[in-house]
Amino acid sequence: MKLSRRKIFKKNYINAGLLLLPAIVVIALVFFYPIVEVVRSSFYYFQSEVPIFVGFNNFRIIFGDEKFWISIRNNFILVIGSIPILVFLSLIFSVFLYDRIKFWKGYRFISFLPYVIPITVVSVVFSYILMYKGVLNETLRIINLDFFVIDWFRWPNTALIAIMFVIMWKELGFGIMLMIARILSLSEDVFEAAKIDGANWWQNFIHVIVPQLRTIIEFYIVILTITMFSWVFNYVYIMTKGGPGVSTWVGEMYIYQYAFRHLQRGIASATALIFLVITLIIVIIQLYVYKKEKYEETK
Repeated sequence: MKLSRRKIFKKNYINAGLLLLPAIVVIALVFFYPIVEVVRSSFYYFQSEVPIFVGFNNFRIIFGDEKFWISIRNNFILVIGSIPILVFLSLIFSVFLYDRIKFWKGYRFISFLPYVIPITVVSVVFSYILMYKGVLNETLRIINLDFFVIDWFRWPNTALIAIMFVIMWKELGFGIMLMIARILSLSEDVFEAAKIDGANWWQNFIHVIVPQLRTIIEFYIVILTITMFSWVFNYVYIMTKGGPGVSTWVGEMYIYQYAFRHLQRGIASATALIFLVITLIIVIIQLYVYKKEKYEETK
């Protein structure tokens, strides 16, 4: 007896669901359960034998803490200060590599190498390079350029700039690989048509390449936004320990201090929830703007 299309579809749907079930269970345990636990913990006080429900008191403590506002400010500085530069440099370098300049294969390897080096190694190396008696300053002294010597980790502004530079140095390779992969997938006819129309290198870059890479650029911006809010703790902890003072604290450092130094799990959880919401809002706004622009293009 032949099965109807509806029954066949239902059977295939059930089979697919059963095959995906182990992966769904793992994802739920690894990702969703911790989020649920963080949300629950943010409403409790844990420094007693039995957790005490305190409602929104943890959030009131956080919003009244100057260290929290310093942390969130530094995260936004990293986002605003580094993402435009990373996107621009990724585009420029990817086009140079696509044009196959001399030794382009070697440059492609070198550009991606920092991305695969562990953050801990990168942070330690640059700590020795940028410290007051580090490699950079000692080199400047040797060549009699003492007026360029800077104690990068002594002052709040320069310490944050140093951290931002190291993050950009490491993350740039990923952006270059994304952009060049997309450029290589484009049809040669597009570039040939631009040449026939008399477009120079810059015009070709602005009016042909950038529009074709728009979706990749937006994806890269989303990834960088998430990185700047949730993946910079190692840089800060190793290079500055959050100092001088608390001037280079970021959200992860704030969570770490309250979770493991002050043993205030409720405040740490509430802070994590706040940064999760902030990140989601920024990503949703970016996706909304992208969809709106796509809709206007199709009108």
